[in-house]
Amino acid sequence: MPIAEVSDQSFAIDVEASPTPVLVDFWAEWCGPCRQLAPILDQLSDEYAGRLEFAKLNVDENPETPARFGVRALPTLNIFRGGEIIGAQMGVLPKASLKRWIESSLE
Repeated sequence: MPIAEVSDQSFAIDVEASPTPVLVDFWAEWCGPCRQLAPILDQLSDEYAGRLEFAKLNVDENPETPARFGVRALPTLNIFRGGEIIGAQMGVLPKASLKRWIESSLE
């Protein structure tokens, strides 16, 4: 599953109004850990197809949304369901740890 790019303008429709929970990766081009995380998220987006959608938001190009949700470190992963954050994780984790976090957030 390709990971959708979302923006300040599209966030309400693409993420908050989504009928499926959405994991949002808040990232930036200059962020090394963000680049480390990208291939893991690509794999997870395939594994969770149909259960969880994945989206990326570039914080440099879209400053309003990260400010609204208090994103202070990169990468930050938030899982949204019905417009509410049901899970939040900062930094890079191994794939197995990310899967545990996703599963516990989706329960």
